[in-house]
Amino acid sequence: MIATRATLAALSAVTAVALLAAVPSRAVELPHNDYPTIARADYVFACMQVNGQTREVLERCSCSIDAIAELLPYSDYEEAETVMSVVQRGGENVSMLHGPIFQEKIKKLKRAQVEGELRCF
Repeated sequence: MIATRATLAALSAVTAVALLAAVPSRAVELPHNDYPTIARADYVFACMQVNGQTREVLERCSCSIDAIAELLPYSDYEEAETVMSVVQRGGENVSMLHGPIFQEKIKKLKRAQVEGELRCF
């Protein structure tokens, strides 16, 4: 019996689905304050640009983002950073971001940043 390409393709697809179904899912939900590496790196990079390019400053900036991560869930950090970024760009649609809900998000981030500075600098 000669297998056609279509038959082989169908068999391959069925096999792949069966294998995927047999493998347990490894997706694990991260804790609410587990910041992605890129977010931590961005923070440290910006912090070092403001405070100096030394090994000591690297350690202090790394400490600071760790302190922020202890105090503020990543989703709150991300929202506040986004609001601040959009407000800095300006424009006519930015006025809604000056409302109390968004300003409270920014205040929470700034409080966490101050705590990070107190602990680490």
